[in-house]
Amino acid sequence: EDEHEHHHHHHDGEECDDENCSCHHHHDHDADEVFQSVGIETPKKFDEAKLDSILKVLSESYDKGTVLRAKGVIQNPAGEWIEFDLTPGEYEIRKGAADVTGKIVVIGAGIHRKDIKELFEL
Repeated sequence: EDEHEHHHHHHDGEECDDENCSCHHHHDHDADEVFQSVGIETPKKFDEAKLDSILKVLSESYDKGTVLRAKGVIQNPAGEWIEFDLTPGEYEIRKGAADVTGKIVVIGAGIHRKDIKELFEL
């Protein structure tokens, strides 16, 4: 199973332009400085009830960070492919096209691969 976690911190030598601040860095943060992306490939099969409960947590009450977007394609126990899409407060599960292996991507602030893997029981 391949795992990917991306953190990007780019400082182009820009300094803070707040005259009352002595931090010596800029306060304009690009999206890639604020958000994390966790990507996981997995052959694990998920039944729709379990997937529904995981997505409910991520969309409504995830206490380990803020999830802004999640999507994936995974197999159910019958070998059928299921796609899911999630944004804050809502998600959709639908039949999907076949893929080589299951893929899950979660994007947010303050999220960590370890916590996402625990939630998906990977």
